[in-house]
Amino acid sequence: MANTQSMIFTIYGDYIRHYGNKIWIGSLIRVLKEFGHNEQSVRVAVSRMVKQGWIQSEKRGNKSYYFLTPRGEARMEEAARRIFKLKAHEWDGKWRMLMYTIPEEKRQIRDELRKELLWSGFGSFSNGCWISPNDLEKEVKMLIEKYDISEYVDFFISDYKGPKQDRVLVEKSWPLEEIEGKYEEFISTYSKRYIVHQSAMASGQMTDAECFVERANLVHEYRKFLFTDPGLPKELLPSMWNGDHAALLFAQYYKLLAEPASRFFEEVFSEDNDMRRKDKSYDAADHPYIVN
Repeated sequence: MANTQSMIFTIYGDYIRHYGNKIWIGSLIRVLKEFGHNEQSVRVAVSRMVKQGWIQSEKRGNKSYYFLTPRGEARMEEAARRIFKLKAHEWDGKWRMLMYTIPEEKRQIRDELRKELLWSGFGSFSNGCWISPNDLEKEVKMLIEKYDISEYVDFFISDYKGPKQDRVLVEKSWPLEEIEGKYEEFISTYSKRYIVHQSAMASGQMTDAECFVERANLVHEYRKFLFTDPGLPKELLPSMWNGDHAALLFAQYYKLLAEPASRFFEEVFSEDNDMRRKDKSYDAADHPYIVN
């Protein structure tokens, strides 16, 4: 079972942000109960997320509502763009290089920065030197401001002049074979589940709540690739990249479960939250972030 905080992130990213970005704690507890999380674990996780700066709270009468901070919203938007992208993008031929020498007394900041760089898709080229072929200037600027480390870092946009090929830089900085192996596991597991659930839904054997749980678990599992797959452009990937096949399977499976899953969420949400604030661009059956 996924830990409570991680699943709350998934529910915010896939549902709550499309419904006004705000939810009553009671509704959140009700939703998380479907995954086996109890009230205490939800309240502890929510409290931790507030301290970490991902969400904020507001009181209405005797009820507490929680909504994403601007930082939380930005993270959800970035994650959605990457999760629902079906194909690798084209490369502009440039390498982004971030170099830093953060002193030992700021080790915690250095460790946090490494995690953020990995999440954004940077690869560790050498000690204190991170590279990416992707346009990540905005993300780098945000990280420099967030950790107040401008005096310790240098950022370059450069051309690689050899003597090796660009693909060698990729092999040195990212474990592509390992990532492909994880995609193979995902495809093997979820292609079977897709067929089973397609059959069960066609014969009316799955409830809306079960579809909701399956879709959230699907997103939650696929979301893990944000921490391992740097989202490299197609010019730097193998010709038969498993990530493309996994993305297509994910999109089809997501769409299969979308309508009943969203129906269940709306039933819970409508009782104690403002349904009028639903994001009008959000169509559960055709997610706006599924892009070619």
